[in-house]
Amino acid sequence: MTPDTCGRILVIIPAWNEAAVIGRVVGDLLKTGGAFHDQMDVLVIDDGSSDDTRVMARSAGAEVLTMVENLGYGYALQTGYRVGWQENYAYIVQMDGDGQHAPESIPGLLAPVLAGECDVAIGSRGLSDAKYPMPLPRRVGQKIFGFLLRCLSGLEIKDPTSGFQAINRRALGLYLTDDFPGDYPDANMLLYLRLNGIKIREVPAIFRVNDRGKSMHGGFVKPVYYIYKMTLSMLLIYLRHRRNGTRAGTP
Repeated sequence: MTPDTCGRILVIIPAWNEAAVIGRVVGDLLKTGGAFHDQMDVLVIDDGSSDDTRVMARSAGAEVLTMVENLGYGYALQTGYRVGWQENYAYIVQMDGDGQHAPESIPGLLAPVLAGECDVAIGSRGLSDAKYPMPLPRRVGQKIFGFLLRCLSGLEIKDPTSGFQAINRRALGLYLTDDFPGDYPDANMLLYLRLNGIKIREVPAIFRVNDRGKSMHGGFVKPVYYIYKMTLSMLLIYLRHRRNGTRAGTP
């Protein structure tokens, strides 16, 4: 990375034990950056992996920041945000390290943010023509979180658990506060941003099926706990921040 990164884009990819796919993810990203290729740097945050995630990511062309231990998805993301903030990147794109987020969707994801139409763009399965199979608990969670977002802030999002996002510096500053959840930064963070006047837009994006069956929300107990904890987190965020300017970010 160079010191003079004003106007540049940092793609951050949190990854934990993704050695089998992270090389392909980075390689595809570097090949399909399109018009943004020369503006884009790729940073993989290796969240204390016990496999060769960092080796594979670095050999594919990414810069790698390795956590000393596995701290969790949210903390890995926030570490990437801090790098982006400190090195003065104008825009952040976040995507997962398991290959489900298609790099060819990045130009469309960035477009409304670059145009100043919103501060955060959410890559959405709900707006895409492509079918993406989702386990029942995840679908139920999406319905609940979407309902809460709409009731608590007026924000209408079809895919509130999407981790495929483009962010400008105005929003990035809020991602660095102590309110950022270290475990599951999904719909709760969208509510927090909205209550603080951040403009959010949902755009279609391509999602690929994770055929390895690996998910941080896998099984039955994890999704149920995730729904419970996310719902509680959203209610607490609303109670703490409801006077900060609800609806101020209405598109």
